[in-house]
Amino acid sequence: VLDVACGTGLSFPILQDAIGVTGRLVGVELSPEMAALAQARIDRAGWANAELVVARMEDVELDAPRGPFDAVAFNFTHDVLQSEAALANIFAACKPGAQVAVAGSKLLPWYLAPLNVYVRWNNAPYMTTFAGLRKPWAHLLRYVPELTITPALFGACYLAYGRYSGR
Repeated sequence: VLDVACGTGLSFPILQDAIGVTGRLVGVELSPEMAALAQARIDRAGWANAELVVARMEDVELDAPRGPFDAVAFNFTHDVLQSEAALANIFAACKPGAQVAVAGSKLLPWYLAPLNVYVRWNNAPYMTTFAGLRKPWAHLLRYVPELTITPALFGACYLAYGRYSGR
């Protein structure tokens, strides 16, 4: 499993439960401070099958022995989803049919537009761009054309899942 922009590794326990001791977890994080917390989580848990890489998703080496990946998790990774280079790098290291799971923020529908001030304010510390925030998954459709998207939190967030088409 590839955990994209894994932050502090908050999702690692859930992913570890899913993959078991025979699976492999690779977390990639840009922020050295967040990565240090994720590495501490790995060390405390004693996960020998987990690796943390501090790098930009556009630049990280994901080929063997790290990849190929059976699954990719994008958890509130708006900037990565807006980067064609990052997505190309990620999916070049995935097996066709790899499971893709996404959770993130998005702008509310036009009739709730005043609340988007809060959505932007709440997400500003974690994003370098608000571009694409109306449909953050748009670039992902190139790789996961059958992506199922479900609104959450009254439309301020979304959950999505699908399988990599192998393209």
